[in-house]
Amino acid sequence: MSRFFAAVRAYPLVFATLLVATIGLLLLATPASGVARWIVGGYALAIAAWEAVGMIRQLLRKHAGLDILAVTAITAAVLVGEPWAALVVVLMLTGGAALEDYAEHRSKRELTALLRKAPQQATKILDTETSAHTADTATEEVPVDAVAVGDLLLVGPGALVPVDAILVSEHAVFDESSLTGESLPVERQAGQKVSSGAVNGQAAVTMRAAAPASKSEYQQIVRLVEQAASSKAKVVRLADRYAVPFTILSLVIAGVAWAVSGDPVRFAEVLVVATPCPLLIAAPVAFLGGMSRAARFGLIVKGGGTLEQLSRARSAAFDKTGTITTGKPTLERIVAAPGFDADEVLRFAASTEVYSSHVLASAVVGAAKQRQIPLLEASKAEEFATNGVAATLRTPETPNTVLARVGKPSWVGEYAPVLSVADLAPGELAIYVAADDRFAGAIIMRDQVREEAEAALRELTTLGIERTLMVTGDVTVTAQPIAEKLGISEVHAECRPADKVRIVSEVRPRPLIMVGDGLNDAPVLAAADIGFAMGARGATVASESAAVVNRYDTLSSLPRAVRIGQDTVRIALQSIWLGIIISVALMLIAAFGFLPALLGAWMQELVDLVAILGALRAVGPRSERLASAGPHKTTTPVQVAHTPQRN
Repeated sequence: MSRFFAAVRAYPLVFATLLVATIGLLLLATPASGVARWIVGGYALAIAAWEAVGMIRQLLRKHAGLDILAVTAITAAVLVGEPWAALVVVLMLTGGAALEDYAEHRSKRELTALLRKAPQQATKILDTETSAHTADTATEEVPVDAVAVGDLLLVGPGALVPVDAILVSEHAVFDESSLTGESLPVERQAGQKVSSGAVNGQAAVTMRAAAPASKSEYQQIVRLVEQAASSKAKVVRLADRYAVPFTILSLVIAGVAWAVSGDPVRFAEVLVVATPCPLLIAAPVAFLGGMSRAARFGLIVKGGGTLEQLSRARSAAFDKTGTITTGKPTLERIVAAPGFDADEVLRFAASTEVYSSHVLASAVVGAAKQRQIPLLEASKAEEFATNGVAATLRTPETPNTVLARVGKPSWVGEYAPVLSVADLAPGELAIYVAADDRFAGAIIMRDQVREEAEAALRELTTLGIERTLMVTGDVTVTAQPIAEKLGISEVHAECRPADKVRIVSEVRPRPLIMVGDGLNDAPVLAAADIGFAMGARGATVASESAAVVNRYDTLSSLPRAVRIGQDTVRIALQSIWLGIIISVALMLIAAFGFLPALLGAWMQELVDLVAILGALRAVGPRSERLASAGPHKTTTPVQVAHTPQRN
């Protein structure tokens, strides 16, 4: 019953229309049947007057819509003695909002699923003296927003991790498929970070909050989803392009039918079927469906306008490290300068790279942890985009601090002359390290081209991408072989962020997709027609700047996004034209007197349903919805000479 009253409050005009229809039908069975026509006709005219007020306001704003036809049809039907046909048109108008809400809810299912799964509560351990959980440990359920950094949390079996946290328990297994798309469970050891939104395994674990909810990964994803779901596309109002010509055509057909037949009823009969709800609803439903379909594959599309741009994309530009390559290189060797040993070089580098957002930084830190090298504390750290990162480190051996710099040889060499450039084998890269004013050495790593890169670029060509570019901070000798192997037509190397923006702005044909991932890519992602952030799962600078956020770290998502954009626009246009064609056909039938007004009104309702169901195809085929969307990521090394750079 509560749902019924909620529906009445949400759609009062729908229930008022149904109530008037019920009263009218009951009166038809009584001696007062003549009153029914007056009640039904009067109510229809009242609704027409209400709609006319809104129509006039729109016209004053120089916006002509399809309400003109609806108001004219209702008024004409009542005046020629067809009040019941007018009431059906009223039902279409008032019921349109309810129908649109249903279609919108259906089309946004994947988007809203992410929002519903957001952590709401956390179990806080009150006894801060112990990190071990026992049966009598005092706990308290608190809202997730009340969790502070450093709070000790208990996460039960199968429960969501409420905020980004550091695991305190010795060992745990988590399902991170909602974050990464990888369906296999992942193991975490004590001291490792666990992202919010991960699902705990079969044993309760304790962890210490590392970030408040507002800055935790899943909540950041939710904000991006909310931003995408609330955005409105230019093309959602695509039907407005057809509103004026369709209105004129409808009035001409109705006027000619009246003039030729001499019967004003023909005028009403034509206009009753000339009120196509699909023109108002089909396009928005299709675009919401496309955004929902994209979310199923870990793609957060910020608005239907982005889908329209994707459907017309003709050029694509790519960053290299972390985009074309995995950005997760493995340690090959360490070349230490005189006076330093290999572990010391790696220790300085990893302790400094902790404060870097560059995709290579985590690989350096991971190499240090793998060798069980303890990191140094930093009193100050600063990242220099495209060059490297500097940090003032405290060493336990001496009371002094060390100013460590890690990054490009040219940048490091400005402060500590590089004794020699590392001799690199094909596929290797070097990260240079300085301690104060002394060159400490170089860390040699091997990056890998994404296994799916070649297939993704080939698929982009079949989807209409005519021009591909690599725009990278790396040097030409490194970037060119990779580009040639993958079929990328041109390379722009040694680019700073400003260079990338300039190059991308000059590329033709448009629209252009720019694919990147790091802090240094944020300006060019924002400047491109479509910024595509790779592997961005939170409110990073890259994901905030991009129009599409790819939560799953796979390049195959790019052609999928383009295909979804093309499918969505095609379905939206098909739905609009379906409504127009069927409505015009019905108008011509009515013009010859073969479609009574009441029957025509009900036929129009069927047209609405057909067009909206057609628009819902943008959600994707059922087989696709049932299939697992989790990508499995593998990589294959590409044998190329690599000169040390950060891009």
